[in-house]
Amino acid sequence: MEFLDWLRTHVWAAWLGAAIVLGLAEMVSLDLVLIMLAGGALVGMVAALLGLPVGVQVVLAAGASVAALALVRPSMVRRLHSGPDLTLGHDKLLGHQGVVTETVSALQTGRVRLDGEIWSAQPYDHTLTLQPGQVVEVLEIRGATAYVHPVPTLEA
Repeated sequence: MEFLDWLRTHVWAAWLGAAIVLGLAEMVSLDLVLIMLAGGALVGMVAALLGLPVGVQVVLAAGASVAALALVRPSMVRRLHSGPDLTLGHDKLLGHQGVVTETVSALQTGRVRLDGEIWSAQPYDHTLTLQPGQVVEVLEIRGATAYVHPVPTLEA
């Protein structure tokens, strides 16, 4: 009976405890649902500190939780999931420029320097022959061969 008497006078502490437990559980789930419920529990705590009846506290806490789930969570999830695409492996070289170090033609696999590494290369357009010193752009990579195309230059 002592605990119930204490709880009646300290309902705000129960709301605070619920908010803390939900906040800690959010650290494990990381789906941004439990943190919204924790926010609702904090609204319930404020209502309890203002002396509002328990029924009103529950309604306010539930309303704040639903509102946060509907209005705040979608934008937070969108913001957390947006960002630059991560390109790994060979795909990171697509669109990069390099320099021909050995003649590249459809009949002869040549070499190009890409990002400080030497790659075997073939011309993307099989009718072209690319000479050493020519600047090229990587259009495709198949296996360990870069398929390149010359970068147009402005001549004076």
